[in-house]
Amino acid sequence: MSEQFEKLLEPGMIGPVKTRNRIIKTANGTSFMEPDQTPGPRMIAYYERLAKGGVGFLVVESCGVEYPLGVQHIHYFPDGSYEAVQLHLDDDRFIPYFQRLTEAVHKHGCPVSIQLQHAGPWNPTGLLPRDPAIRDIKAPSALSEDELPGPDFLPPRAMTKQEIEDQIDIWASAAERAYKAGFDAVEINHGTCHQGNTFLSRIWNRRDDEYGAQNYENRTRFIRNIVTEVKRRCGPGFAVHVLFNIAEYNHPLATTLEEGVEMAKLIATVADGINCRAERYGHRGGLIQPDRILYPEPPAELPKDLDWSQGGKGATVPLTEALKRAGIKIPVWTACRMDPILGEKYLREGRLDFVGMTRRLLADPELPNKVREGRLEDIRPCTGCLHCFDMRNKNKRLECRVNATLGRELEPEYQCVPATTKKKVMVVGGGPAGMEAARVAARRGHQVVLYEKERSLGGLVPVAAVVKDMETEDLVDLVRYLETQLRKENVTVHRGKEVTPEIVRAEKPDVLIIAAGAAHTKIDLPGADSKKMMKGEKLHQQLKWALKLFSPRQLERLTRIWMPVPSSVVIMGGKLHGCELAEFLAKRGRRVAIAHNGPYTELGEGMTKDDLENLWPWFKLKHVPIWFDLEYRAVVEKGLKIQVKDKRVFVLEGKKVISTQDWGPNTALIEKLSGLVPDTRVIGSCREPGWIVDAIREGAVAGYSV
Repeated sequence: MSEQFEKLLEPGMIGPVKTRNRIIKTANGTSFMEPDQTPGPRMIAYYERLAKGGVGFLVVESCGVEYPLGVQHIHYFPDGSYEAVQLHLDDDRFIPYFQRLTEAVHKHGCPVSIQLQHAGPWNPTGLLPRDPAIRDIKAPSALSEDELPGPDFLPPRAMTKQEIEDQIDIWASAAERAYKAGFDAVEINHGTCHQGNTFLSRIWNRRDDEYGAQNYENRTRFIRNIVTEVKRRCGPGFAVHVLFNIAEYNHPLATTLEEGVEMAKLIATVADGINCRAERYGHRGGLIQPDRILYPEPPAELPKDLDWSQGGKGATVPLTEALKRAGIKIPVWTACRMDPILGEKYLREGRLDFVGMTRRLLADPELPNKVREGRLEDIRPCTGCLHCFDMRNKNKRLECRVNATLGRELEPEYQCVPATTKKKVMVVGGGPAGMEAARVAARRGHQVVLYEKERSLGGLVPVAAVVKDMETEDLVDLVRYLETQLRKENVTVHRGKEVTPEIVRAEKPDVLIIAAGAAHTKIDLPGADSKKMMKGEKLHQQLKWALKLFSPRQLERLTRIWMPVPSSVVIMGGKLHGCELAEFLAKRGRRVAIAHNGPYTELGEGMTKDDLENLWPWFKLKHVPIWFDLEYRAVVEKGLKIQVKDKRVFVLEGKKVISTQDWGPNTALIEKLSGLVPDTRVIGSCREPGWIVDAIREGAVAGYSV
């Protein structure tokens, strides 16, 4: 056992259940279920991989106790039918399927729980019907549209007392099915804005009976009765842990930390553990991922009580501390972007009892084993981008930006099996696609050589690290991780050497993988060749030159003092690159306007929905106008001349016009190297400009397929 992580790696107890270590894989949705709503081979393989990776206690994703009202990730169709992309355990027919899942997890010695939930009035996707005849939303009390505490809710009607008692039975019945399926525990999710929280929070609960908000006993009666009934049915060997909001913010009736602690004292008399969460109304997603409310800049009022000193990492740990100070003896934990080092620190200081992790385990399911083996440099870093969460919020299958195999454990093209015939593989390009292709191919036993024309690896990722200031360290870590793996897999790397046909002939590879990134294309626009125009190519060249002298973090800070960009700029292109460049420049005092020659629906394409919902009002605050559905006419002395749909012509004034759209496939390089090696593959932005997630995925597929 590594002494550095003595506390993190020691076993623990959650009620009667012994954990392998103090890392809890907290619940997150995947949409991996089968069309018949059951956990099938894809989902089971995903959870088995997490168990095999060494996690101490695994909590299976949020599972509705009622259907369809208990789930929020569900498609409603015009004919009145519906189809969930979220688990639910409302019928005995599901028991055999969940049993296969628990058997797969137990096979690796890992205890497993499942999170039970009821959506209640929560509408996080914004896709649920608002017609009560279609979706009969119930809560302790009725709220009108005007009384709702934010945009991501549906107005509920008040539940009768009998309906509340019926709901307790519904929750307990779902837990009993989980017990029969072989789960060691259940998590009762009354956090965020689910049904359960509407009893705990005075925002929602206006009842005057024993389930009302008159005192803490009544506010917690619903959750305590559920826990008690579950334990009665499932026996003393079954653990019941709970998740709820210890504090809420941004509403006059929000649960205070003091209230949350008092309620936790009562809940702790029946529950075996508490997963601590906070909620911030008015912000889609609340505080499930507290780090992202800091994007693009911290809001004027950050939720008090929480720790914002580390960019959101460990933000909700003060909640667990408050419970421990209050004398609560059952274990407490939280999930807030903690890594193993930070988790060990908090454990040693007695600030929590377990460390909740989700995104870091999606990026690398083997993280616990690598910590135990002292292989921290081999842990694939999570970049905190929330691509995973964004896919889920679009009711799509979970996907990780940096881990292409997540959720694809059974797909043939993602199997890392030893190569039957060892080949020499030549990779052209040291960006994320090329590095991932080289890493995977070498790991499978091939002889791999990689060429990069720049002196450093990473392609445009270091440039992105300068612009994406919230992800700077994480993107740098991603490049460092890939470099480390290339070295460990004995990949021969040639830096500062541009590949020519002669070099390819000299190398004599069996397989040639071209991953040299996108090419800058000519902008066909009057005035585009004038000094008024700054092409993306020149901007990248300047940043790459500066990165030879400074680290991405140093350069990110230095550009706040000086950079060779004038005081006013017009940006051509409103997708991810244009929006992030506008944000970067606006933070450095530039007056920025965005012009996009496409529809409104393309604005911010490539960014997450949550980030965009933070970015749009921030642009208004910074006076960044966004023009769309237009035609570029010319780059003129005063700026960019555009024509809008009604044929009117305007000039967007700026001392420079910067294009983020001069990208295309690297056809010149592809043609230059074509025909030299029969087995030639083109991947990543070299084939079609895309995002980091596309580059990593295509690189992985190329490496696995050789």
